[in-house]
Amino acid sequence: MSTFSGLTTAASGLAAARRGMDVVGQNIANQKTEGYSRQRVLTSAVAAVAQSGRFSVGAVPGHGVSIDGVARLGDALLDARVRDTLGASGFWSARAVTATAIEASLAEPTENGLATRLSKFWSGWQDLANTPDSGAAAASVLESAKELASHIAGGYRTVATQWSEARAGAERTVSQVNAAADQIAVLNGEIRDALASGRSANELMDQRDLLAQGVARMSGAASTVESDGTMTVRLGGNALVSGSDARHLVLTGPAAIDAGQRFSLAWDSAPDLPVSIDGGELGGALSVLAPASEGGMLAGLAATYDAVATALADALNAQHRAGVTASGQPGGDFFTLPATGSAALGLRVAVTSASDLALAAPGAGAKDATNADLISQIGRRADSPDALWSDHVTRFGVATAADVQRAKVSDSAAVAAAGAQQSVAAVDGDEETINLLTYQTAYQAAARVMTAVDEALDVLINRTGVVGR
Repeated sequence: MSTFSGLTTAASGLAAARRGMDVVGQNIANQKTEGYSRQRVLTSAVAAVAQSGRFSVGAVPGHGVSIDGVARLGDALLDARVRDTLGASGFWSARAVTATAIEASLAEPTENGLATRLSKFWSGWQDLANTPDSGAAAASVLESAKELASHIAGGYRTVATQWSEARAGAERTVSQVNAAADQIAVLNGEIRDALASGRSANELMDQRDLLAQGVARMSGAASTVESDGTMTVRLGGNALVSGSDARHLVLTGPAAIDAGQRFSLAWDSAPDLPVSIDGGELGGALSVLAPASEGGMLAGLAATYDAVATALADALNAQHRAGVTASGQPGGDFFTLPATGSAALGLRVAVTSASDLALAAPGAGAKDATNADLISQIGRRADSPDALWSDHVTRFGVATAADVQRAKVSDSAAVAAAGAQQSVAAVDGDEETINLLTYQTAYQAAARVMTAVDEALDVLINRTGVVGR
């Protein structure tokens, strides 16, 4: 073994320690970088060169250390768990946000809610029954009826606006998923080329994993890493991203809440091939936008407003037609409903003056108010619009509380999964400081070895045979 080989061994130690310090510096610099996974230098001992010959040369030491690469510390199982929990969290969060916004717009049970408006409307009829000859009471009933119709129409419009906003949000989410899929495909190609050429692709993988987590939260997509280093992202069992190729989604559906049609998510390249999606923010938005027949909360609430308007008009019109006016004329319809379209939007007060109010029972006299009293009792019936509205509000409140609770649980699961992932992949400043000191000490020791070998060579070359002269 040549004496000069000691210099090579020491030089390899210097190179390994220097690379270790470089990696530690990279970790510390990216301690707050989102999605960054800490890295470590992989090294292995270089074996001694094989010796051949007839005679043994004795024990031969190795030839230093080899830098095998820079490992990205992470756990594929924990990464997959984060993506799964993010998909569930996105789904229930989307539903909970929409449900909470709707619940706030109902303003129940407050004086601004529909239940209170209905109660005041019936109380107005009761006041009119007590004083049938009061013009003020009659005017109050007519004004209260117009206000009630306007409130029902306003509630319907609010739901329609929320539906339109949810639809626009779903379209934005589809666009974001498509853009993220394109970026993942580009990174897949770069990562595959880097690994094939022996270069490090750790930072590229960090970027790709962060994008995959975003896609999982938005769409509930599942991701797997292939043997060549690329990531395959699947939606409904079909590939959204495969290698360096990405497919796009397209969302089609009705433009208005009263269309009664469902939304369809398909592949842009194959519009006839639907995409099954039941997770992520997009899945939650589609469940919210579903027609009332399929459990869509927005369309269901809009249908309830229509049902309340229809029930109010039918019940009041039937009772109003059973009475007579002060002049003895039969009562007509109090409300009118549109022949087509939304009943809530088309509800109108047909009676224009107090003289057209049918307050009396037939043949009971001009001062009779029997029919007005019967009208005031409509709100107490089991099939009244009040009961219909109260039942829906109760069921909606229970469903909203369930969605909010599921959102909290899924968010907690996502936070726990992210915490477990970060416990493995995140940068610890204290640990990196210790690693830096370790590599620094190793560098100094390797340098000392090189100095010792240099001094030994100096003695061998310059002082051999000099002693004793």
